[in-house]
Amino acid sequence: METDALISTLEDAGLSPYQAAVYVALLDLGTASATSVADASDIPNARVYDVIDALAEREYIEKYEQGTLKARAHSPAVVLDDLRDRADRLESAADEIEDRWEQPPLEKSTASIVKQFQTVIDRAQLFIEQAETRVYVSVTPEQLEQLREPLKRAHERGVAVHVLVYTESAGDPPTAESVSGICHEARYRGLPAPFVASVDRQSACFSHHPDAVNQYGVLVNDEEYTFVFHWFFMTCLWAHGTPIYSERQETLPIEYVDIRQFIREARPLFESEATVTVRVEGTDLATGEPRTVTGTVEGVQSVVGGEESDPQIAGQVTLIVDTGHERVRIGGWNAVVEDVEATRIVVTDVADVDSYPSLRAGTEPAE
Repeated sequence: METDALISTLEDAGLSPYQAAVYVALLDLGTASATSVADASDIPNARVYDVIDALAEREYIEKYEQGTLKARAHSPAVVLDDLRDRADRLESAADEIEDRWEQPPLEKSTASIVKQFQTVIDRAQLFIEQAETRVYVSVTPEQLEQLREPLKRAHERGVAVHVLVYTESAGDPPTAESVSGICHEARYRGLPAPFVASVDRQSACFSHHPDAVNQYGVLVNDEEYTFVFHWFFMTCLWAHGTPIYSERQETLPIEYVDIRQFIREARPLFESEATVTVRVEGTDLATGEPRTVTGTVEGVQSVVGGEESDPQIAGQVTLIVDTGHERVRIGGWNAVVEDVEATRIVVTDVADVDSYPSLRAGTEPAE
């Protein structure tokens, strides 16, 4: 590094222009009188004494009297420690600035566009760590490894985790063992797909596949926006995946985290006029407060344009529960006209049927 560049760098590190010039001069001179230092550093003689005092206080140099005031550079250890500490703090500041720019606080912004995929993964990990009811992810095998521990912890605390793993067309599908213990259900897709994470109806992360023309990520902390990404996941990705793993129960109690899957799988019971008892946990739409409803299923509706439809694509899906005191209309995500928006449905009993049909006839957790 040239002398001028070294002096400029020391100025950036916190020295004044005169201090930087004197220090570099002493590095070259070794020991020198104040006047020699002033001449070598090209600063006024009247200022050199103050500059030497300031550098001595910072332990960059030491001064002593030997007929005249003399100075010499200290062992560079102190200086090097100071410079490296400043470098570390500058690097940390740079990282913090990047993080704050790339990861705007989502409590203040419902949707944010980011440039780095690692930011998307990091936020997905955070959302999954905070998950309470459900997680849906579309990942490559490598991305699955990055999310494995958060997914495992979520699964262990009772969150319904659904994993879609995608590879290139020539890639081998993941084994059941590779997803065992981290999810409720897993599927495989042998085509490239975007990264998607949908968590608790509230948060979502999205990023294009690396080969896509447009490269950016989206972070969402809003129920309406998350609903859009969730439906993309369900209709464009999950519905076309091949099942590779499931922990679905075939004996009571059986738990569901969405109403459409429950109605789809339990339809044979309703058609056989079985008495199905459920416990529904959700939100009372009139008060906004949590509400639990227990009773027997009196009827189900999955309607589009006034006609019965597949509950996976129905515009309105409603479960009618008789509590013994009232009939409560139960809806799913974004319920508007029902009494309760369900977050969890538990089948606790099935009666009045000769043989208990397996509720595992379908496995699609369509919302």
